[in-house]
Amino acid sequence: MKKLIVAFLLATAPMLGVASGEGPHLDSAGIDLTDQASLQRGAGLFVNYCLSCHSAKYQRYNRMAKDLGLTDDEVKENLMFVTDKIGETMNIAMPPGQSEKWFGVAPPDLSVIARARGVDWIYTYLRSFYVDEARPFGVNNVIFPDVGMPHILWKLQGLQKASFSEHGDFEGFEVVQAGSMSSEEFDGAMRDLTNFLSYVGEPIQVERKRLGIWVLAFLAVFFVLALLLKKEYWKDVH
Repeated sequence: MKKLIVAFLLATAPMLGVASGEGPHLDSAGIDLTDQASLQRGAGLFVNYCLSCHSAKYQRYNRMAKDLGLTDDEVKENLMFVTDKIGETMNIAMPPGQSEKWFGVAPPDLSVIARARGVDWIYTYLRSFYVDEARPFGVNNVIFPDVGMPHILWKLQGLQKASFSEHGDFEGFEVVQAGSMSSEEFDGAMRDLTNFLSYVGEPIQVERKRLGIWVLAFLAVFFVLALLLKKEYWKDVH
């Protein structure tokens, strides 16, 4: 018995260690998947700043048009730069081999990044680049140390310097070059982009949640009816 207890403790010790770690602080994204205007702005940011390197190969342009309240012509005119077929998925022309050579690692597809990382992580990551001359692209990221991605949004956000304590703990940012957006405007833009990436990760999620409420309501009513039926059947037994 003692051997079993010791074996169990040894097996669960690594998980306990991970659970006890604090990890980096994440800011709340506060997204709203029912806000079509936000999703449209996020889609614009994605195709203009992300789609040149990152694909979203499970998302189709015509599905996006329908869900975001856009016409096919609006999508073709404003959001389609790598294909002219509305039924195509959001792929990129960059060969994986070449991108790995240029960046050190092939940029990941972003179809399910929100489900893998979480929206708070994405929102914080997008706003956490800082100047680091030791890195190949001159920037680093507080949330993703030694990131291989350049700060493609620096013209919007500007450039910032990060300060760390003597123990290496992050303390804050200091703006060294202003961007075209104010801090509040950039935060709003990154919220829109995060909102869009969350939608891409599961386009049906708003409808799923809406149906889930009705399913739970049905189960609640069914439970009451089943309980009353059970009492009716068993009243003579008890």
